[in-house]
Formats: sequence, C-alpha cells, structure tokens
Amino acid sequence: MSTPLQITILGTGTSQGIPVIGCRCKVCLSQNPKDQRLRTAAFIQAGDTGLSIDIGPDFRRQMLDNQLTDVHAVLLTHEHNDHISGLDDIRPVNFLYHRNIPIYGGERTLSEMHRRFYYAFDPAYQYPGKPLVHSVLIDTNPFTIGEVNIQPVLVDHGDMPIFGYRIGSLAYITDAKTLPGESMDALRDLDVLILNALRFEPHKTHLNVEEAIRICNELKPRHCYLTHISHEMGLHDDVNAMLPENISLAYDGLVVKIS
Repeated sequence: MSTPLQITILGTGTSQGIPVIGCRCKVCLSQNPKDQRLRTAAFIQAGDTGLSIDIGPDFRRQMLDNQLTDVHAVLLTHEHNDHISGLDDIRPVNFLYHRNIPIYGGERTLSEMHRRFYYAFDPAYQYPGKPLVHSVLIDTNPFTIGEVNIQPVLVDHGDMPIFGYRIGSLAYITDAKTLPGESMDALRDLDVLILNALRFEPHKTHLNVEEAIRICNELKPRHCYLTHISHEMGLHDDVNAMLPENISLAYDGLVVKIS
C-alpha cells in the first residue's frame, strides 16, 4: 500500500516576497490573497512523517498560518537566504516534540549552514535556546526518512547545482533554470509536479513561464503547479486564465492531496 501524500504550499514568492517593499505595481497593490506571496517553501505530509522543504525567513508565519507543527526533517534545496534563514524558528518544534531535527542537504549547502548557524551545529556551544538540529549529507542517491522514500533530483540554478525532491508521484522543483536529461527521466510518471516559473520574460538563473510549460509538456504530469513567482508575472487570476489546462499558478496555502 502506497504512503498517502499531501503537500501544503507554504510560500510561492521570490526572495523579496509579494508585496515588495515600496512597490506600487498592480500585483503588489492587489487585495487578492493569491497575489500575496511569502518566500517559497513547502510542507509534505507523507503518512505520519512531516517534511519541510526549505526553511526561509517566513517559516514561523507559514507554520502558524497553515496550523502545522510536526516537522520530522528539513529538506534543503540550496543555501540562498530565502531558503534557509528561518532555521531558528524550528525551536518550538524541538520543544514541543522533544525532537532533534535532521537537516538534509548537499555538501555546499550544509557547509554554508554550518558557517552561518555555527551555534546550532556545534555541540560545544551550550545555550538552552539554540535550535536542536543536525546535518545529513545527501547526493543523488535515494534515502529514507521513517518509511518515506525520497529521491533527490539535481537541477541547475544558473551555474549552481541544487536539489529538488521526488516522493512517490509528487515532485518539488524550485529555483531551476535547466534540468539535465537524467533529472528529466527521474521526473516522469508524476501525478503532481511543483515547478518554478519566475515571470514571462527570460531570466539568467530561473525558468520563465515558456520554459516551465515546455518542461511540463515533456514530462506530462497529471497537473503542474508553478511557484517562485515574481510580482513581474502579473495578477494571479489573469495569468491562470492564460495557462494550459493542466498547469496553474500555485498560491500560498494551497493544499494538494496525492492519492
């Protein structure tokens, strides 16, 4: 029997979030909640196991807004600030569940975590309020958390290799610009693909809408949700009306169940 999966999209914005401070564009002024985007992150419930994908500066608010608490592990895509800077907000989870939480990531990402959050990873640093975490190095080999099988998927964030993740028929890819052939092969036969699409105009380090649609058309998931969205994309409802039937913009708080 397969593990029931549910993904909550915690945030769908870029590193600035939406609205952007000081911006008066129609998206930043929109009163539609779907146009208000926290930094990109997600939470996967796989059976009894809760997995946070990235833990950025909005992590506390995202967990509160979605009434989530039970984190068993954090899966990091890469080390940019909007994906890691909320590490200290894992502390209430430590206290609530008396749990030391593993942080999974690639070598470069974990090295940056140890540098920036040295106090959390150094056992010699004694302070009762520090995050209780430990790092777990991953590569492209699959690994297991509890009874959940996880396949890391290598993608290119410009000239920077980073990780996406596949769990069963669900995959989560953010901040990608290109997907190597072997990663495309690892993403076939999906029910749900979460994929970044920054805006309509090309970008050096992120997929735009045209590129994301091309990837979705090749992979043919049952449905593709676009994330990591800039205010330059346009209004949520306007853009959604332009997209193919099996592709739509994700929004903060979206919950998708995968049978």
